[in-house]
Amino acid sequence: MFRTISRCLREYKLPTILTIIFITGEVIIEAFIPYLTADLVNHIKNGAELSYIYKIGVILLILTVISLACGGGAGMTSAKASAGFAKNVRHDIFGQVQSFSFSNIDKFSTSSLVTRLTTDISNVQMAFMMMTRIAVRAPLMLLFSITMAFIMGGMLAGTFVVVIPVMLFGLIVISKKAMPAFRRVFKKYDRLNESIEENVRGMRVVKGFSREEYEKTKFHAASEDICKDFTRAERIVALNGPLMQLCLYFNMAFILIVGSRLIITGKGIDVGQISGMLTYGFQILIQLMMLSMIYVMLTMSAESIKRISEVLAEVPDIHNPENAVRTVENGAVDFEDVSFKYSSKAQKNALSDISLHIPSGATVGIIGGTGSSKSSLVQLIARLYDVTEGSVRVGGVDVRSYDLNTLRDNVAMVLQKNVLFSGTIKENLRWGNPNATDEELIEACKLSQAHDFVTAFPDGYDTMIEQGGSNVSGGQKQRLCIARALLKKPKILILDDSTSAVDMKTDAYIRSGFKKFIPETTKIIIAQRIASVQDADMIVVMDNGKIEMVGKHDELMEKSAIYREVYEQQTHGGDDDAA
Repeated sequence: MFRTISRCLREYKLPTILTIIFITGEVIIEAFIPYLTADLVNHIKNGAELSYIYKIGVILLILTVISLACGGGAGMTSAKASAGFAKNVRHDIFGQVQSFSFSNIDKFSTSSLVTRLTTDISNVQMAFMMMTRIAVRAPLMLLFSITMAFIMGGMLAGTFVVVIPVMLFGLIVISKKAMPAFRRVFKKYDRLNESIEENVRGMRVVKGFSREEYEKTKFHAASEDICKDFTRAERIVALNGPLMQLCLYFNMAFILIVGSRLIITGKGIDVGQISGMLTYGFQILIQLMMLSMIYVMLTMSAESIKRISEVLAEVPDIHNPENAVRTVENGAVDFEDVSFKYSSKAQKNALSDISLHIPSGATVGIIGGTGSSKSSLVQLIARLYDVTEGSVRVGGVDVRSYDLNTLRDNVAMVLQKNVLFSGTIKENLRWGNPNATDEELIEACKLSQAHDFVTAFPDGYDTMIEQGGSNVSGGQKQRLCIARALLKKPKILILDDSTSAVDMKTDAYIRSGFKKFIPETTKIIIAQRIASVQDADMIVVMDNGKIEMVGKHDELMEKSAIYREVYEQQTHGGDDDAA
């Protein structure tokens, strides 16, 4: 886990090492200054000459400046290393997610990935900064301070034999009590983010059903739950302060009482040693406090590191083969005894015993009820998932032998969930082809019946699309997504129920344009309306993950009970509406 995430350090190893060096120098100087100060106090008490005082003062000033420089240097290098490390982690997670197949993405919810890219990385960045600064400083300062205290204070250092174990025991108990609450918070953050995302995406539905108060109540309950866990944990961690104060005042009282007695009885202890011991005592207790903070922070970040490592360690199920094929000859598609399930743990196949041949340039309609696995079938063509059994061939070559970019550039898909991104219409269209000319954009939009409504906007093709395409209608969004796919000039065009939001007249114009202008492109159309596929070269009727029948409209009307039933329901419903 730690090894996985440590690979993200890369070019920031040098600033990390420099931070440790600067901190070490700062600690050595800070541990030595009280000793020098104590010696100066003793010399002043014994009537030191002014020249000696000046000499020690200059030395202390130089040491202070060096300590300040080391501290400043550590601050700069630590900030650079931690921010750079977090940048690399963020970059690697995002890049890893981009390499995932759909089956990999299915293992993580969207809200969970967002939490890992934000909250978890912030925790890791903070923990990394603490590791390179406080986690180095505190142990070193403890070691040097305790060593100097025993060298200088003799039996006065016995106070630490009592104080340190008490402080350590208290801090361990406090941390162990607080940690379970901190761990629970992260999973609750996922659920909270999921609720926010769901609410924002479904805002129209929420308002349509007047469920604002219900959603606010649900969010408040989730937020309150997180607040309670944090409050419980912070309340326990807050006991660190009183515990430290108790140990600090005990330490001060012990040194002052015992030290004063030793001075009076002439047992080799002087005023300077008491001053130095008080300083060392304060340093030791502060470092113990810092160690407890590190323990709490690292325990919190360990959960974040685990969650980040889960993403970084996830191996993409689909990757490029060696000696990948980089040319797609034509748009022919063959399914050979294909079976498929979404997970190896799934008990039932989503697709079973699929054998189908689609000639290049053909128009194919796919009809079936909800849950008949129509979308699952076409997603195998672009290798968004890999088959469980059998093979899928495009242009006579198994899709697993293709370079992924080559295959997906030649298989354009317009999915059920049409997505437009923030930016102009031109920028969205050029997702299909970054080098497309304005003329090619217009041609694709005319073919998808989008040109007229685009030019009706005041800014035309430079119109800004808001996040999620919220300022265009569902039908407009579908037509823009079809135009975007057409700009790829693919060998195979797949429309997964992508004209459901357009009227039947526009749908007919789009299909007519396909037949006229892209005759050599294989067109696979998943539709709910039989009218959308009625004139196809072949129609595939699917039922429960299997092909029930393949044929043309007239043949299916005669032989397929499923097809005939759907047709009659739709035409009968149309007659009723007309009446």
